[in-house]
Amino acid sequence: CHGTHRLFELYTKRNFRCDCGNSKFKNLQCKLFPEKSKVNSGNKYNDNFYGLYCTCKRPYPDPEDEIPDEMIQCIVCEDWFHGRHLGAVPPESGDFHEMVCQACMNHCHFLWAYASQLAVPPLTKANSLENEGIVLKVEESEEQKKEIIKESGVEHQDTKEEKQSEQFNEPSTSSGSEFLNTYGYCSKFLQKFPVEIAETTSEFSFCKLKELQSKPFVKKDTATFWPSNWRNKLCTCEDCLKMYSDLEVQFLTDECDTVLAYENKGTSDQETERRDPLMDTLNSMNRVQQVELICEYNDLKTELTDYLRRFADEGTVVKREDIQHFFEEFQSRKRRRTNRMQYYCS
Repeated sequence: CHGTHRLFELYTKRNFRCDCGNSKFKNLQCKLFPEKSKVNSGNKYNDNFYGLYCTCKRPYPDPEDEIPDEMIQCIVCEDWFHGRHLGAVPPESGDFHEMVCQACMNHCHFLWAYASQLAVPPLTKANSLENEGIVLKVEESEEQKKEIIKESGVEHQDTKEEKQSEQFNEPSTSSGSEFLNTYGYCSKFLQKFPVEIAETTSEFSFCKLKELQSKPFVKKDTATFWPSNWRNKLCTCEDCLKMYSDLEVQFLTDECDTVLAYENKGTSDQETERRDPLMDTLNSMNRVQQVELICEYNDLKTELTDYLRRFADEGTVVKREDIQHFFEEFQSRKRRRTNRMQYYCS
């Protein structure tokens, strides 16, 4: 349907269906869906649909922007951003697979709890001077990082219980106490009755998010960068699933929604298009069937070439009736050859 349309490649867009055939374009009917409704109610349009990108709302490529910069797509809003406008300098492109922009991190505030454990740290803290076209990179020292944590009102506490748990080789728990594990059981009691407790705790709804939120974490006004397979580490308990639905980000738990899955599907489709149908058919046959098919193919190729050469020598046009006549004759000769075929057994 879109062969004659003027298209703009925006990469992935979840909530969008082509507007051809609706009220936006008069006298243009969609060839794939002729009964398309007048309005695509499920469509969500952002600035990209008007040729504007990033927080700077500039076109791409921008004729007035002389600073070389890579643009990165946010996996939540699917808008594109300049690397220098993300609040932090992105890691090397091979170190992370997905990015969530500042606005989407504020919208999906729960991701900050996961970021402390899963996110790829940015290279530096960046202050951008747009008017002068200069990007300053300031490395964060360990002391500065501690100050940031203190300013946020969160400090790491080295409790006596943690030290004791290290001495007895007992794992520290989310509450920081040696007495209670995630489900509220005494750790010493668990050592005595591991099987019975394992069966009992399977009935409880364990929330990974609440466990992470009980630990210190820092919120920043920056984008975050994530490694591959980070989505399958998100909690899928009943409360979290409801939260994803309320925030309209249910797709975060869908591994088929990732950019990597999208690219792999495109690569697979291209390989399918490049495959030779004849070779696929041959690979599905046994040896005898392969030989018979190859012989029939060679016979057809030879006879069709000889038949068409006569038209070329005479300078005449090949008509539809000529092709139909050829295949009728070919099928007739094939039946005669089959009837005369003799089979021998050894």
